[in-house]
Parts: sequence; structure tokens; C-alpha cells
Amino acid sequence: MDKSKRLFLKSKRSFRRRLPPIQSGDRIDYKNMSLISRFISEQGKILSRRVNRLTLKQQRLITIAIKQARILSSLPFLNNEKQFEKSESTARTTTTVLKTKKK
Repeated sequence: MDKSKRLFLKSKRSFRRRLPPIQSGDRIDYKNMSLISRFISEQGKILSRRVNRLTLKQQRLITIAIKQARILSSLPFLNNEKQFEKSESTARTTTTVLKTKKK
């Protein structure tokens, strides 16, 4: 079979449609922390539309709600817990290296 004919054949794989992340009854609001927290990364960044699988309008509303929640201090701007752990471990290794060099 030629390559040109192969392109037009449909694949035999079954396609399962994913459920939308926001149901029609969900209200996008800064008070709805369970909904908002699904669209934030571990570092506290807002995830992109492509990752979230949201429409443009939904993404805009989620972004506004997240920013309002951050301003009202119900949501942190950054989640630095992991960064502190890394900096402490690197600090420990540098001090141990310095102690070994002094001997």
C-alpha cells in the first residue's frame, strides 16, 4: 500500500472523550477554593488553557478568580515550601564541603 493511500485510512483506535474540568453547575468564583485549586500548579502558578482543557472564556474567569483570591489572601501568591527545602539541603552540603577542605 502506498504512503499516500495510508494517510486517508481512519485509525481503528477507539476515542474516549474526556469530561470537561468545569461542569455547567460549577460557579467560577474566588470563594470556590476547591475549583480554583485544581487550576494551580504546585508552585502556585496558573496552569495554561491547553493543560486545563478549558475554553477561552472559562480560562479568563478562572484567572480573574485566582487573582482575586490571591489579593484577598485566601490563596498564596507563591508556594515556596519546596524551594526552602532545596536551599537548606544545598546549604548543608556546602558547609560540609568547606569543613572537609579546612582539615
